[in-house]
Amino acid sequence: MTASTHRSDAPAHRELARGELTRGTFDLLVIGGGILGTSVAWTATQAGLRVAMVDAGDFAGATSSASSKLVHGGLRYLQTGNVRLVAENHKERRSLASDVAPHLVNHRPFLVPIYSGGPHGAAKMGAGVFLYSALSAFGDGMGRLLSPLQAKRLAPGLRTEGLKSVAAYSDHQMNDSRMAVMTVRAAADAGAVVLNHAEVLGLRTTRGRVTGADLRDRVDGGEFGIDARLVLNATGPWVDHLRRMENPEAAPSVRLSKGAHLVLRTPDPWRAALTIPVDKYRVSFAIPWEGHLLLGTTDEAYEGDPADVGVVPADVDQILGEAALGIDAPYLDRDRMTYSFAGLRVLPGGPGDTSSAKRETVVSQGRGGMLSVAGGKWTTYRHIGRAVLEELRKVSAVPLAEDMADPLRTVPLPGLASPDAVAQRLIIDREPGARLDPLIARHLASHYGSLAMDIASLVRAEPGLGERIHPDGPDIWAQVVFARDREWAVTVDDALRRRTTVTVRGLDTAEVRERTRSLLEG
Repeated sequence: MTASTHRSDAPAHRELARGELTRGTFDLLVIGGGILGTSVAWTATQAGLRVAMVDAGDFAGATSSASSKLVHGGLRYLQTGNVRLVAENHKERRSLASDVAPHLVNHRPFLVPIYSGGPHGAAKMGAGVFLYSALSAFGDGMGRLLSPLQAKRLAPGLRTEGLKSVAAYSDHQMNDSRMAVMTVRAAADAGAVVLNHAEVLGLRTTRGRVTGADLRDRVDGGEFGIDARLVLNATGPWVDHLRRMENPEAAPSVRLSKGAHLVLRTPDPWRAALTIPVDKYRVSFAIPWEGHLLLGTTDEAYEGDPADVGVVPADVDQILGEAALGIDAPYLDRDRMTYSFAGLRVLPGGPGDTSSAKRETVVSQGRGGMLSVAGGKWTTYRHIGRAVLEELRKVSAVPLAEDMADPLRTVPLPGLASPDAVAQRLIIDREPGARLDPLIARHLASHYGSLAMDIASLVRAEPGLGERIHPDGPDIWAQVVFARDREWAVTVDDALRRRTTVTVRGLDTAEVRERTRSLLEG
């Protein structure tokens, strides 16, 4: 790749954002740019509030980009009889897939293999997937039983030894990093002022109430302050750390559970995912994702520093061992691993093991008036934003309700378009003889929607940006420039792991990282 002549606008963007953050008093300061903070910032801005959102690292840089990449109703919740939750999840899943982000959320068949001596019988699972489909009003077809041969065509690595039957149902998946970045963009488009890599040094108080924060820009070291009528702590695994800034005596409010995942190359394309029963309550997933196979997850208590969470050899052994219950050994060769990652679920405090803890959102208010919110899941992230907005209306000490309008129920994420139509446009819009590779076109369309046309414009202006970042992947250098100028990417990992798919494919070589660093510095 030739050196880019495309100059960076990123420093100016950060300077403008910092200037805006220090201007006047915001209605709401959201600390934490994961799915919770971003959803609240997006929703509150739609309601007419002046909103600021900051994150000490990158947007979705921790747990929110370390999920199982699912937008799902939660088949396992039927085990606990929580039919209402499954129905609510289905409703939100279908809204995301049809109205909010059809360019980012993709339909995926799922298979549950039923083995001799396994924890579930065919009749029970058949009834379960039928009920699961019924709760989504059969919007994705009817759950049913397949023969082992039918299932093997959809999931080539399926272990058939002792396989009696296979239950099939439908769910959706997404690239969580791209969903997060698009939601940040939606919040910014609606009027929120956002800044990543901005660390909170301390909270500002006025007559005992928390009224803002002092921060340091981790990019240039500059310090600045933000004033706000109300501060929301949405820092995920760090939620109690910030609560102790408000009140050093604050008791722990949450506990953490680590979920690890592995990404493996697969010799054959899979058209369906596997939900592999491990015991009566736990399952292991094997999900086709970004041309690879995503395996996981674990669920164990974590008490260390959230910044240090990572995949350890025991996690790899557990994930591969559980996957082997439903997948042939050649597909689980450790040499096929391209990437691994771990995130932390934030669960309500209390007794019992983490796998049985409720996946619910916890909202609390500290003695200085700061609201703290933790927990939740990707599928219902918009619902959580609306629920927290209702909590903001109730804060009597800060009468925000009188300044708030009712936000629209459904607002699409930026780039809303048919990925097929966008891919077709990308291919035919080029000059004859310079057509875009269909694989690259499809990749851009399914990760950016109509915004892929902006990336194509960068390539038209500078053809060298149309080259692949690595010959074995579909990402191109124009995506790095776009990430830098339009998506707040500052570090190499911001660009390669969370704005593109280079890292998860195991393609972020030393040379790729150096070229990326050069582009980011402009």
